[in-house]
Amino acid sequence: MTGLSGKRALITGASGGLGGAIAERLARDGAHVIVHANSRLDVAESVADGIRRAGGSAEAAAFDLTDSAATGAACERLLAAGPIQVLVNNAGVHQDAVFPALRESQWHEVIDVSVHGFFHVTQPLMMPMIRTRWGRIVNISSLAAIAGNRGQVNYAAAKGALNSATKALALEVASRGITVNAVAPGIIDAGMATGFDPAMIERMVPMKRPGTAAEVAALVAFLASPEASYISGQIISVNGAMY
Repeated sequence: MTGLSGKRALITGASGGLGGAIAERLARDGAHVIVHANSRLDVAESVADGIRRAGGSAEAAAFDLTDSAATGAACERLLAAGPIQVLVNNAGVHQDAVFPALRESQWHEVIDVSVHGFFHVTQPLMMPMIRTRWGRIVNISSLAAIAGNRGQVNYAAAKGALNSATKALALEVASRGITVNAVAPGIIDAGMATGFDPAMIERMVPMKRPGTAAEVAALVAFLASPEASYISGQIISVNGAMY
């Protein structure tokens, strides 16, 4: 499938398992993929190399999404090669603790990456995308933002803010041929969410298994495709019928 042929796609946090799977899938669908990492440029380069070996088109970039100036400069460099028409805001961090024990630094780090990072990278890419009259923004949220989760008040707050931003931005750019959606994974065997106890999976997930990064990437790829042109402002969960 080459529905994204000629489109440039940036996936933040693509040095991790889920982001890497999304990058690989979008490349298979024809996009030129920019594999982003916060600091591990070597890992991002490895993901990009794998995409190129498989016949896709990819490059790597590393910058700190919480740093407004660094992210703005990186976006300016990337835009020199042309507008980015597909943006997947996948970067995120966990700093889990029950709320009475949650440190201020843990609160701010999670908010900084998911919320401020979303603004720092999305805002400078918007006008070039708008001028093309075509774009896809997919924000990676979490089931924790929809249903809550003990020990993740900071994470749920950050992803909940991302869900609200998704809906508001979708309204702003709907007339410009740009869609904005969020994907909210449940328990996924990739990246930060590995090593779950099988008994817990059996108890919590009606499908009795964790999801895979490829299953999340398939939904992201559909939302990024031309076929999803009338879907916008939606929060879609991939969770094995958990809720």
